[in-house]
Amino acid sequence: MQQRIVILGSGESGTGAALLAQQQGYEVFVSDAGPIAQKYQDELSQQGILFEMNGHTPELILNATEVIKSPGIPDKNELVQAILKLNIPIVSEIEFASRFTQAQKICITGTNGKTTTTSLIFHMLQKAGLNVAVGGNIGTSFARLVATGNYDYYVLELSSFQLDYMFQFKAEFAVLCNITPDHLDRYNYNIQYYIDSKFRILQNQTQDNVFVYCADDTLIQQKMEQIQVQAKAFPFSNKTKSLPGAYITSGTMYANNSIDNNNQLTMNTSEFSIKGQHNAYNSMAAAIIGQALNIRKEVIRESLTDFQNVEHRLEKVATIRGVDYINDSKATNVNSTWYALESMDKPTVWIAGGVDKGNDYEMLKQLVAEKVRILVCMGLDNSKLHEAFGGCVDLIINTSSAQEAVHVASKMAKTGETVLLSPACASFDLFKNYEDRGRQFKAAVKQI
Repeated sequence: MQQRIVILGSGESGTGAALLAQQQGYEVFVSDAGPIAQKYQDELSQQGILFEMNGHTPELILNATEVIKSPGIPDKNELVQAILKLNIPIVSEIEFASRFTQAQKICITGTNGKTTTTSLIFHMLQKAGLNVAVGGNIGTSFARLVATGNYDYYVLELSSFQLDYMFQFKAEFAVLCNITPDHLDRYNYNIQYYIDSKFRILQNQTQDNVFVYCADDTLIQQKMEQIQVQAKAFPFSNKTKSLPGAYITSGTMYANNSIDNNNQLTMNTSEFSIKGQHNAYNSMAAAIIGQALNIRKEVIRESLTDFQNVEHRLEKVATIRGVDYINDSKATNVNSTWYALESMDKPTVWIAGGVDKGNDYEMLKQLVAEKVRILVCMGLDNSKLHEAFGGCVDLIINTSSAQEAVHVASKMAKTGETVLLSPACASFDLFKNYEDRGRQFKAAVKQI
């Protein structure tokens, strides 16, 4: 009897899963509580895949053999609860796709830095001439990549929501960049649940596999003391010498995937194409993966030297009348914004605000006092920003659109300063998503 796969949510992840499931001979049905983007409707229709939108029909869902759930749908959702009560298995699109490929998977997770690290590792593998694709939580869904291509390596960014519904999946190479409080509304406001979620990237690993992690991260360190890691573990650090692994001292990175120095890679950190302490961590993680894959040292060095940062992550937009404009719209939490402010080397006009996810701004106060002259708030409710930074900056101004924020910032910024969009908040009050926010910012800058 043909197995029935029901897919909840029809973005890139859901549509990719539908295409792969149909290709593999399943009966497929896609259901979305909201509208489905026209391009995905067209794809599903062309493939003869049945779908519904703007509401779920329980009788067409609760007869599934298995459900593939969009990472954006929380567990407390009524329909998800009904599916679980009937003991119908729920998996993520990543878990499902992994059943249909024998390729090596290099998987990156962490609260911040995972997109940059993923893109950097992909860049390195491409440079090394490997048959590689990149996807997961960025760009193309893993399922679509498996359905439409045949690769030897997949570099996958994984969010905690994707990891939550992965059970048999194994990352041959796993990278854990860092863990700071985020998305706690999805984890009953319990940081331990979120930490455990991130550590699921280790599940099913054996001693033949590789685990790369930040040794300077307190929450990672605490968890490492409580568990036994099966894989070969490689820490990276900016504080202590860690071999095998990678570390930085006196402006030089040392990376070695063996205890002796036979394979040591050294590189001056001033050569890294992406700047700031956080990007030094990302570069170390990538270097270790490069070594674990036996990529030549020259290729690793070159990759770290010529990599271009991803869109919306400390992306330089323009210099106008001596003022730099930087788009860091991807900074949707406080920790991410901390990294952005830390890398500023000029007086800054900071644009922040949006949907506050229970943010604690305490960790930003010292940096803001040192680096920020004016705060331009861009959100429907800016009261928490006023409360947190009223005593740290010369002036706080409220705005309610990207255009207005950029207009005000451009009038206030002086020659030799930087206008930084690094919101520390989600974007859903004024924008579709952080990409929309970043693009509106860039468009407004170009109109100055």
